[in-house]
Amino acid sequence: MALKKALYWLMGEKAGRVVVGSWNWLWGLPVEEGGQVAVNVAEESLRSMQESVQKLTQAVATQVAAYQRARQKYEAKVKELQTYDQQARLAQQNGNTEAARLALTKVIQIEQVLPQLEQQVKQGETFVTASRERLDRERLKLEAYKADLQNIKDLAEINEALGAVARTNSSLDMDSARSQFEQAKNAVARRNLREQAFAELSENPAEKLSADLDRMVLDDEVERRLQSLAGSPEPPVAFDPPPARPALEPVERRDSSL
Repeated sequence: MALKKALYWLMGEKAGRVVVGSWNWLWGLPVEEGGQVAVNVAEESLRSMQESVQKLTQAVATQVAAYQRARQKYEAKVKELQTYDQQARLAQQNGNTEAARLALTKVIQIEQVLPQLEQQVKQGETFVTASRERLDRERLKLEAYKADLQNIKDLAEINEALGAVARTNSSLDMDSARSQFEQAKNAVARRNLREQAFAELSENPAEKLSADLDRMVLDDEVERRLQSLAGSPEPPVAFDPPPARPALEPVERRDSSL
């Protein structure tokens, strides 16, 4: 910013803007990024256009003033011609030939310069009309650029807001967190499957079958004695439990971390 002010002070405001804008354009990257630098360049360009339109307005005003002076001069000469012509006629009617001759001399002199003045007035009118039309076009363009500048500022603010959202999402690293959560969930599920499989494998099928048979024999004996109690008061016959079966070797527990 200090360098920019120094450049304006050294070269003038307009020339400084041109140099700053050219520098930004040559580098290209800051403007192409569409950030605040691009908005500043657009503002500098708009100010330059406003100055150009202001100078064009002054130039057109100068042309209009010159045209009006030329036209007034032409109209004054036309009136002067008419006046001398009337004086010549009156002098001739009054028999004053010398006065009539002098008035006619003035008429002739004016008639000699009048076409040139008329041509200048017509050219001035053409130039003024063209300049006014150009000024109107430039003013319309300037108003359009003003509207575009506001749109550029609004768009830059939107871009900045979206960029902030993107940076926030990036800093939160939601994708990475979701990935880690899924990995943890899958690891727990795999551990559960391994533990269930180990529990099933660690149970001895022979022992389970023996326990089931013992339970069936016991249930049958209980049922028989219930029926015996219902039919006779005699004491129940002693029940001989089935002989014990040799214990089987337990299955070696595997490491659950596999």
